[in-house]
Parts: sequence; structure tokens; C-alpha cells
Amino acid sequence: MLTMIKVLQSAIHWMRRVLVATAVGIPCWVLLSGQVAASVVMPDSDSSRLWRALVAEAGALHLPTRFLRQIPEQFVVFEFEDLHAFAAEYHPAEHRMVLDRSLSLNGAGRTLRPLGKMTHKQLETLYHELFHAYVDFVEHDSAPSEAHASFLAFAREQQRCRYQQVLITPVIQKKGLKEERFLSEAESWEALNETWALFVGWAVWTKLEVAAKGGRERRASDRAGSVSAWIARLDQAEQDAALTGYYEPEDLEERRMARKRFLAPEFRLSAPELSTLMRDVLGSSAELIREAEQVLGRPRPPQSAPRVCPERTAR
Repeated sequence: MLTMIKVLQSAIHWMRRVLVATAVGIPCWVLLSGQVAASVVMPDSDSSRLWRALVAEAGALHLPTRFLRQIPEQFVVFEFEDLHAFAAEYHPAEHRMVLDRSLSLNGAGRTLRPLGKMTHKQLETLYHELFHAYVDFVEHDSAPSEAHASFLAFAREQQRCRYQQVLITPVIQKKGLKEERFLSEAESWEALNETWALFVGWAVWTKLEVAAKGGRERRASDRAGSVSAWIARLDQAEQDAALTGYYEPEDLEERRMARKRFLAPEFRLSAPELSTLMRDVLGSSAELIREAEQVLGRPRPPQSAPRVCPERTAR
């Protein structure tokens, strides 16, 4: 998960990487002074091989690879840990992907479990974090392509007009109870990133769920039926305001009360954001994008917080 409050933790992980790199032949648990081996940092070469295998396997399983192929194989450093709060985390400061051992082959923490052996929810989590890696790469690309520059410009525009002055639901079980917040630069960027990553993960999970159900109820070649089923689930997600992101508050006192602050339903994913993600990240078909835009483009209840996003036309 994107966060601005893990600087100390990141420093510790960096020190571990130095120790692992210099202590040739010394087991990880020795370096951790008798602690259980809770962290396995993969060398850069192994991370590159893992990335190549991940992209190839995703393509073979007909999972989205458009955005994955744009990230250099040496960009992301993989690490396996015994995580507790989440199944995966991404740390942009170090371009580091931390995965729970349950996502590794045989739980050994040495390489990624084959994607075909993962549950749909595990793949949803993985794609959520992979999207964070993509945004990290686009943000730090020293020679961005026109497509990357356009994507980042759109993201910054949405950050300013949708995610800086927001409404939150302080009690997640009571979505009708809302409070206004003026988010910092870091908070608003995280709110956007989590909203977008949530959709990317959801889109992959939904594709897998529809395909699994379709295998039982209709022929695999029934593309129209698959599109219809995917759109029906998007329609339900829109009604439930399920595609709504969150952020971690920077204020320490507020963070003691709630580690995450969830945005109010009015600030769920918008139609222009959906179009951009489906086209530029997921590589969805024009037909699917068009139908999805119709679902999220329907009028929504008015918001009490002002909106200043400019009107956008489809590309």
C-alpha cells in the first residue's frame, strides 16, 4: 500500500538488503540476530527473472499485460515477508514490492507462486500493487513517452480537482455520515492512487469471476455474454459505490483513531478515470470501454464539496 509513514521501516529494509548483499553465504536468520526468517530480499537478477516470468504467465492466462510490459524488468525489487495487515505492499521510494509468503511458491519466499495457482482474490491484490508500481515508474520516468506524459498529466489534474477537497466516511459502516477534509499533497495523491489501484484489481478479479462462471454456464467463445456479465457487475459496483478509495492520514493523532480514511460514495471512481484506466492500463476493448462509460456516466447525486474538474471528451 502506498504510504508516507513508513520511512523508518524502509530504512530498516534497506539495511537488511545491504547486509544480505555483503554477507555472502550467511543465512538470513543469522543476519536478523536470531529472529525468525521473516524477510527474504531477492537479488536484482532474480527480481528481473520474476518480472519476466510474471508478465509472460499473465499473457498466457489472458490477464492484462499492457501496463506491465511498459515497466522495465529491473525496475521493481521483490521481497517476501510474513505480512500481517496486508497480503502485499508497494514502497515507491525504493521501487520495492513486498509480498506475503502465501504468494510465493510453496510458501518459501523465494519466487512467486504460479499465477494459475493463485485465487482470484490473490490476483486482485497482486494487480492492485502492480498498478502502484506502474504509477511509480511513470512518475519517475526520466524520458517519458507521450502516452506516459499524458497519463501523468491526467492523474495530476484529477488529484487537484477530485482528491484535494473531499468528503470521507469517518465510520465505514455508516456511509451516510460524512465529514469534509482538505487533503495534503501526499494524502490526495494516495487517495487517487488507491482509488485507481482498487479499480484495476477489481477489474481483474471480475474478469476471472465472469470467466469461471461462464465456463460452467456458457461457451468460452461467447464474448458478448462475458462483456454483458462484466458490465452487470460494474453496474452493481456503481450502485454500491464499491469503487471508492482511501488514504492514510498524515496527522498522527488522527491515524491513531483510524489507519485508513475512506472517501465518501460521491468520490468513487468517475467515468473519465475509468476510461483512462481501461484504455491505457488494462488495454480493454473499445466495446467494453464504451459500455462501461455508460454505466459510470449516469447522473449521480450532487456533492456538497465543490468540483472543478474540466469536461473531457473521449479519445
